[in-house]
Amino acid sequence: MTTTTGRTPTQQAPGGGRSGIPRVPGWRRSLRPYLLSVPAVLLIIGILYAFFYGVYYTVLNYSVTNQNPTFIGFDNYADVLGDPLFWRSAGTTVLYAIMATGAETVLGVAIALLLNRSSLIGKTFERLLILPLMIAPVIAGVVWKLMFNPQFGVLNHVFGLGSTFDWLSQDRALFSVVLVDIWIYTPFVAILVLAGIRSLPKEPFEASDVDGASWFYMFRRLMLPMMWPYILVAVIFRFMDCLKVFDSVYVLTAGGPGVTTTTLQIGAFEDSITNLNYSRGSTYMFLLWIIVFITARYLVGVLGKAQRRAAGAGA
Repeated sequence: MTTTTGRTPTQQAPGGGRSGIPRVPGWRRSLRPYLLSVPAVLLIIGILYAFFYGVYYTVLNYSVTNQNPTFIGFDNYADVLGDPLFWRSAGTTVLYAIMATGAETVLGVAIALLLNRSSLIGKTFERLLILPLMIAPVIAGVVWKLMFNPQFGVLNHVFGLGSTFDWLSQDRALFSVVLVDIWIYTPFVAILVLAGIRSLPKEPFEASDVDGASWFYMFRRLMLPMMWPYILVAVIFRFMDCLKVFDSVYVLTAGGPGVTTTTLQIGAFEDSITNLNYSRGSTYMFLLWIIVFITARYLVGVLGKAQRRAAGAGA
């Protein structure tokens, strides 16, 4: 006696697939990687178009008063490089980057070492640490500008400095804007270094602990050499970002008092937007790009050497 289950056996398609499921042609499968890369290609084209168009502006005399620009060669470069304000802005930018990156690196590493200890307080602060990174730099600048206010700012009230102490005066403005940058981006360094610490192998530390090595010895001889590449990655990111700083500094001081906190980005903004000299502003930005590019190449080379040393391959 034969029984049926109500289901028909699965039929195989001639190409080996199940019947009812259309087979994707080979040319479509080979085309998929190229289709997936289309957004990235369009993004690169957009970036390169804007970049080269800006470089093209640097050899013209294009401004709001000259809508029919002509080719003037390297006159814009000579004009900008001969301007003392450009070198003052470049010095301020480099000083800002060194101060902010140095402080953020030291504080970030210290915080990462503290958070690496497993405790309830450490886990709580690890989650709260990301809050400053969730605030836009412009909003952070507005909040800190209110806190810096000598009349009703909370900082003068907390520290008992009185209404005559101005955080954004000519002598203190650069320190104050660096302080805001430290508050925003130190968590970035701490989180990146903390991830690096937790990825380190545990066997060397366990062996040193059995041998009776002190914590400072293990930190100086074992942890620091192995985590140095992670620290350098944080330094590269932060130093490059500090060289291009604009938003928080402009909100806090707009480059003042005078030119105390005028960075290269703010100088480019004033030429392009305030003075409506687009070619001169583009020249500012292209010179800044050259500075960032050379610095990045050098720091990436240092990072490569640190990674080889950490891997035991030598310098």
